[in-house]
Amino acid sequence: MASLGMVTILVDNYDRAIDYFTRCLGFWLVEDTILSAEKRWVVIAPDVLDGAKILLARASSPSQELAIGNHAGGRVGLFLYTTNFDFDYTKMLAAGVEFTEAPRHETFGKVVVFKDIFGNKWDFIERIPTA
Repeated sequence: MASLGMVTILVDNYDRAIDYFTRCLGFWLVEDTILSAEKRWVVIAPDVLDGAKILLARASSPSQELAIGNHAGGRVGLFLYTTNFDFDYTKMLAAGVEFTEAPRHETFGKVVVFKDIFGNKWDFIERIPTA
């Protein structure tokens, strides 16, 4: 069986992206390798041992620049799970994460939408355990 290893997020600046994802969201910097004067291989992850990782790719063309922050066409396109919603939500608020709504309870658990510094929408979710 295959597994999802990585997804790409387009960014305008590698260092700004690394700072945001590590400082505001608590992600780990897994790899930062210089490939050329303009290009780096930058991988981050909420958990270095489990789940998919994110490749931060600096936009290198006008069409890619237009796609920064809108890879899902304005919809929520990324989903971040937690096992301690209230603690992590408070930490993210203090770090300046931009939430677009108040937390709410759904049939699947507690959720809130936030935007990263590039405008991508994320669901932040604590799922209700299933038997």
